[in-house]
Amino acid sequence: MVRDLRVFFVGDSFVAGVGDPEDRGWVGRLAARTHREDLPLTGYNLGVRRDTSDDVCRRWATEVAARRAEGCEERLVLSFGVNDTTVEGGVPRVDPARSVANLLAVAEGAAATGLPLLVVGPPPVDDPAQIERIAGLDERFAATCAAAGVPYVRVVAALLAEPRWMREVRVGDGAHPAATGYTLLSDLVLPAWRRWIGTGP
Repeated sequence: MVRDLRVFFVGDSFVAGVGDPEDRGWVGRLAARTHREDLPLTGYNLGVRRDTSDDVCRRWATEVAARRAEGCEERLVLSFGVNDTTVEGGVPRVDPARSVANLLAVAEGAAATGLPLLVVGPPPVDDPAQIERIAGLDERFAATCAAAGVPYVRVVAALLAEPRWMREVRVGDGAHPAATGYTLLSDLVLPAWRRWIGTGP
């Protein structure tokens, strides 16, 4: 019997792949590699530009519910946080404690509806002060997911140390990379992804 895997990718502009001239982002690249490894999947990209964790927490359940189906294997990938750390009016758009609460709310909702969850952490942008806020939120997200037993992929430190990511972000809009950057992000997610869907060690 062919495995019918359907994955809901929910989050922000990085999930949507903003800035990628190939219009694939890390989500499309991850799905394509999974297809090449003989596991076709149906991927639903539910990334929305400028969405904070508040926005994602508010909409994810309805959007996912509209795409669920009987008799298939369904999973949820969540990624947000960069927009939470953007300063507007002198303060971050979302307080870090509320970002964590939103993450927990999605994790609890996913568990209640039988959706295995994988969380991908926020990547760095071209702003040292915001990078510090992103790194702090990443620490909180990692601890929260560890306590909840949810796999979490940390990417901020690795991408910050990757000249190709930072170069593409700088020559772009200051936040989003181009094709090479999204390939690097996909590469970071891939090992945890393979373990999570049961195709790797």
